Parts: sequence; C-alpha cells; structure tokens
Amino acid sequence: MALLASCGASAQAQSSSVSIYGSIDQYFNHMSSSSGAKLNTLQDGKDLRSRLGFRGVEDLGGGLQAKFLLEMGLSANSGASADSTRAFDRQSWVGLAHAQYGELRLGRQNSAPFTKGDYTDFTARTLGSIINNFGVPARFDNDLAYMSPRWAGLQIEGHFAQQQASASGTQVSTPIVQLAADYLNGPTRVGYAGLVAKAPQNAALNANVFYHYTYANHDYGQGKLYAAYVRSNNVAATANGNNAGSVLSNVGGVVSWTSTSVNRTFDIVQLSADYKVSPVLRVGALWGRIHDSSGAGQNASGGAIGAYYSLSKRTTLSALYETMKNDPNAGFRPAGSAGLSPNFTGSDVNGRTLKGFQFGVLHRF
Repeated sequence: MALLASCGASAQAQSSSVSIYGSIDQYFNHMSSSSGAKLNTLQDGKDLRSRLGFRGVEDLGGGLQAKFLLEMGLSANSGASADSTRAFDRQSWVGLAHAQYGELRLGRQNSAPFTKGDYTDFTARTLGSIINNFGVPARFDNDLAYMSPRWAGLQIEGHFAQQQASASGTQVSTPIVQLAADYLNGPTRVGYAGLVAKAPQNAALNANVFYHYTYANHDYGQGKLYAAYVRSNNVAATANGNNAGSVLSNVGGVVSWTSTSVNRTFDIVQLSADYKVSPVLRVGALWGRIHDSSGAGQNASGGAIGAYYSLSKRTTLSALYETMKNDPNAGFRPAGSAGLSPNFTGSDVNGRTLKGFQFGVLHRF
C-alpha cells in the first residue's frame, strides 16, 4: 500500500512518497525437552516478526534524497505491541542518500550483523538457525550510520552509537562501533559484519563486548550453499538458562556489564544449503556448533530441515523441524525472528536436548 504526494518548487519540481508496509507471521509451535517437558503454542515471528512500518523518500534534486523509516513490532496472536515502552521499537531514523556518495542515517537502526541474516543460512537466520540461537545484536539507539555505494562489487558500512549503560548505580555512556564489508561477484557473496562495545566507566567487569561475523554463500542455480562463522563473548546466564541472556542488550537501550560471561569467548560454525524443488517450493537444511573456547564446557550443536511454499508473492507457508543438544554446562534455547514466548527455562534447558516442529503462515503487505 502506498500513499504518494508531489509538490512543486519555483525552480524545479520535487516529488516525495510515503509507503505503509508490514507483515503478519503466525505459527504453531510444538517443542519438547529431554527433561520430559513439552510446549504446544501459537506464536508470532517464526521467519519475519509481525510488524507495521512507514517509509518515505523525498527527491531534493541533484541526485540527493531525504529518507525516513519508522517500524514497530507486533505480537499478532494477541494484538499487543512488541515493546510497550516504545512506539517504534524496531527502527526510527532519518537520513540523506546519494547514488554516488552513499547514505547517512541517524536514529534507532538495525545493526550491521543483523541486516546480513539473509546471507547466513536457508532460514535467513531465524528459527532453526544455531547462530540465531546464540543471539545476534539486533539494533541500537542513537546510531549514526553510513552505507557506501557498491564499488566494483564491494559495499562498506559503518556505525557509531552511544547507549546508556548501568554501572555501579550510575548511568554512563557506552560507545558501540560497527563495521561491515559485503562483496558480491555474480553468484558468490562474501562478507564481514561486526561490533565492539566498550565497557562503561566503573563497570563491574572491564572487558569489551564483541561480535564478529563472517559469511559466504554461492548461488548454484537451483539454490544456495552457505557457510558462516561467529566469534563473540555476548552471552550470559539468566534464570532461563546458562546461556539464555546477553551482556550487551540484543535490542539496544540500557545495558549492564555485570556478567562474568564477558570473559568467555564462543566460536559458532554453521553450514547450510537449500534447493528449489519448483518455482514455488524451496527446501533446506543446516548444521551448526557452538564451541566454548574458554574450556568451561558450555558447548551445543544442532541442525534443522525446512520447507517453504509460496502461495503468492506475499503469502508463504512453511514447516520446520529443528534439534539442539546442550552439553551438561550449556543452556542455549531456540529463538525465531521474535523470541519464543513461552519458551523452556531452567532445568528444561540446561544440559538438555531440545526438539521442535513448527508450521506457519507469513503474509507481507
């Protein structure tokens, strides 16, 4: 759906447009734990979190454009907003763009690693992805970002954001720097996206949080082959599991530097492939492993198989089966485009093997 407007200027005509877009993603989720616990629920956000957004572009002349984007997450199964504390929790930014010089954005934005999800695996790094189960820093407030044009196949991206962090009872600023490079050459794509968040002054633990992500994929005609690697210390224990939280908030805002997990580094390796059975049916599979390089034994591994059937350009049916085995000291659990709610916690996660089957429908508008 689009709302179009145009206006005239004394020297030249200028045009502007505002579009309304969104998605509704609902699915049935059956999950079981080796503890014996089971879940049968209707949930939101298997592949693409339900959302409502507004985007606009104004032609300023000379190849320069003004742009904005406002996007809110929704829980379609209840009608509630995804974040009751924010009107536009997913993105809220304004920017200037030029085809020759690139794009500058200011405001709440998706992170560089988050926007590369389509390059990660057949799920687009959502439910079933081991990398997604580890956690991906998704978006940050107060973000200044630059995206270059694509030069001979290479595009560069940089971000600088100041988050408000809690340290020793005071609010201090935490700078987060992100860099990304994406190279596309015909059917082959390789790239890197990462961030470093400096520990706040007087934080209980004086260690930076980092997330480094590299990826490669190749389109062989009937599908794609994927390989991805992540190295990060952004994981923490909570009441939900030994590895169910993060040191740096995955969705921006106030963060805390109190978890000893910041001193533990994990390596995640994942391989995936998909195949187009027909123009409307795609199937895929993946396998991945999370390795605790500190030697504390918080390792996990798992995989998934899935199928996607396009009823139209806007509506897709999907089915997925995934499994993940936590070593005795590990406590990772599945996540989709939206976090699973309800999900397993505590003794149903730590050291357990988790299995799930999901069937859903995604409609974009």
